[in-house]
Amino acid sequence: MNDEKRKHLIKLAIFAGIAIVLAVICYTTKLIPWQGFDNVKVDLVTILKLIIMICGVLAAELLAVFLLGLVKPKKHRARSVVSIISSVLKYVAAIVILCWGLSIIGVNVSTIVASVGIVALVIGFSAESLIADMVTGAFMIFENQYNVGDIVEVDGFRGTVTNIGLRTTSLTDPGGNVKIVNNSAMKNILNRSDKPSRAISIIAVPYGTDFKKLEREIPALMERIKEAHPDIFKKVPMYLGIDDLAESAVIMKFVGEVDEDNIFIGRRVLNHDLLLGFKDLGVECPFPQVDVHNIPAK
Repeated sequence: MNDEKRKHLIKLAIFAGIAIVLAVICYTTKLIPWQGFDNVKVDLVTILKLIIMICGVLAAELLAVFLLGLVKPKKHRARSVVSIISSVLKYVAAIVILCWGLSIIGVNVSTIVASVGIVALVIGFSAESLIADMVTGAFMIFENQYNVGDIVEVDGFRGTVTNIGLRTTSLTDPGGNVKIVNNSAMKNILNRSDKPSRAISIIAVPYGTDFKKLEREIPALMERIKEAHPDIFKKVPMYLGIDDLAESAVIMKFVGEVDEDNIFIGRRVLNHDLLLGFKDLGVECPFPQVDVHNIPAK
């Protein structure tokens, strides 16, 4: 048994123990009136009713989630609403099953609900993080901080928002790794989908290059790169100038405006096309070389 499962079992045992102790205290002190349980009965017919009810509610919830899955809105805001509704349906189904199930076996649910104020208060304190997650998630949706389909960065993890639930938000990075973050932990978010991003390319050229001639040819080269990749670059890439004078090469900097989800492929395409374009212009990019000198023995 790994540490995660052991911790889960320990928490389960603690909560079960607390529930048993509270039930004994409530029963002995008459804190909760138990007349709501006077008509409780469990027989074959009741069990069949419970099974039919549970299957019906789960079938309705699955059907609703399936129909929502058929909706493919293009706007990120609409996709967020669909995601949150799907999450709410699961909680609603669980509450309906609990209350309806208690009614089927003869429990007076209204009497119990009206008399468990103190116990609910105790549970509320223990579920503080759950409430915080749900409230934070609701505010983030209303304030439009991020939506399904947005690319965000949280605590150094950069990924696309794939699901927003009542309690958690799922992020998926370009490698397919999924990070699930509690809504209350979604702080200091950097939403990279609000504005176009910049794919940056750094090219090294020899010191002996005729830079006046090269810089006259660069605008036409930028136009050709944009024409070759209109689906990647939103505008013609720009030459920003000489960025650094390194030991063995002059560093030139280029930038292309792209959507955030194309930032990595945009950089690769820019590097590729600039390398080939410079070769066509007679400019070879330098590479590290090692000179070996043989010194004859005396």
